Amino acid sequence: MENSIFQSPIKKINGEEVNLEQYKGKVILIVNTASKCGFTPQFKGLEALHKKYADQGLVVLGFPSNQFLHQDPGSDQEISEFCSLNYGVSFPMFSKIDVNGDDAHPIYKALKTEAKGLMGSEKIKWNFTKFLVDKNGKAVKRFPPTADPSKLIPEIEKLLNA
Repeated sequence: MENSIFQSPIKKINGEEVNLEQYKGKVILIVNTASKCGFTPQFKGLEALHKKYADQGLVVLGFPSNQFLHQDPGSDQEISEFCSLNYGVSFPMFSKIDVNGDDAHPIYKALKTEAKGLMGSEKIKWNFTKFLVDKNGKAVKRFPPTADPSKLIPEIEKLLNA
């Protein structure tokens, strides 16, 4: 199912219903985030990528999820304020979703099918799993939660220059 991440409606963190179609033609870095996780400081690196490469066609998209040890229990407004106040997040953030299980958002179902994890696993293992999506909406690479955002630069630049 081509461009499936562009088809499903989703709510931005402010409640506005959108679909990702507005990002067609851009390189997209999709990250499931959490406010109370050991990897939460990665917001700083994600914001740095967003600022450095936005003009070249990169967009970072954050999808809060509370599925891993309930590390994002707050409301969308609380999450938004936390990210803005603590990390200066200016990239688009979306309403809290499930990334695994029967209620996983269709965007994540598509991402997990296109870019499998270790040993072909589709399941998201933890917060801050990152998916790099090409300009046509295809997930081309999955990065583990431990991957520092700055380490994604060579892959990002390769897609931006493609």
